[in-house]
Amino acid sequence: MKLSTFFFITFSVISMGTNAHGPTPKKADKSIIINAPIDKVWSVIKHFDKISDWHPDVLSSTGDGKNESGSERSITLESGVLEEGLDYFSDADHEYNYRLKTENTDAFPVSSYTAAIQLMTEEDKTKVKWKSRFYRGDTGNTPPKKLNDESAVAAMDSFIENGLQGLKKTVEK
Repeated sequence: MKLSTFFFITFSVISMGTNAHGPTPKKADKSIIINAPIDKVWSVIKHFDKISDWHPDVLSSTGDGKNESGSERSITLESGVLEEGLDYFSDADHEYNYRLKTENTDAFPVSSYTAAIQLMTEEDKTKVKWKSRFYRGDTGNTPPKKLNDESAVAAMDSFIENGLQGLKKTVEK
């Protein structure tokens, strides 16, 4: 084999490998201070299937009424319905973790996500921390604009920020 042929084949294989990787996970991590004691904030946010009571982007929400691992909820956004599952719930730690159960990129431009909400006392106020790890809606190498990384990040950031603002408004009224 000629040396030039060897380099061509090697370069081609390396280039194909570089272009064949999938998407990298994205993260959102936001928090807000609410002027209320932690128990008051927790009494509003802890009901996994009642997110529509405080989140302005959620038109309605239903679920099994349980706050335990394995609980499920459906949230209806203006763009469609998302099915989510509760993975961890702790009254003592004022925290729960959940995930997307069924992909619906027409409703939300991500293919999967996990999220965690945790409350912490900060003097006589409450800090609410909401973070998520997610993938864009189209995990192929050339996603359309509405399902690319930027769209996924914008959607998740907006959802979390609007939720935090809605929670603050609900609790502080």
